[in-house]
Amino acid sequence: MAIKWRDSLAIGITEIDDQHKKLFEAIDKLFTACIQGKGKEEVTNTIKFLEDYTIVHFTDEQEMHKKYNYPERDAHRKIHDNFLKSFEKLKEQFENEGASPLFISTINKQVVDWLIQHIGKADKAFAAFVKG
Repeated sequence: MAIKWRDSLAIGITEIDDQHKKLFEAIDKLFTACIQGKGKEEVTNTIKFLEDYTIVHFTDEQEMHKKYNYPERDAHRKIHDNFLKSFEKLKEQFENEGASPLFISTINKQVVDWLIQHIGKADKAFAAFVKG
């Protein structure tokens, strides 16, 4: 089951949309690797990408919130913080258990579900604010 970027997820802010697309590409790569029996080898790369992504993407979003004086920026930051806590637990699970099929499925589901919900609500609300 591959996950692909859909235009309906675009918020209309190119920098953010491009970063979201990169995350979808990494998750799709993991799904493909799992189907091909290479999932365990890709997990470490995906985890590293997600760590890098959260640093760059969340920082960029939060700087935009500040630039535009977004009134919901504290709430949005809390959403990011909650994701980071959940991701840290997934990372610990990987370090303790390795890349089991259950872990691979869990990380895919949690990251994909979170991303779709986050884009659909929080990021689209910010984009609507910016566009006035």
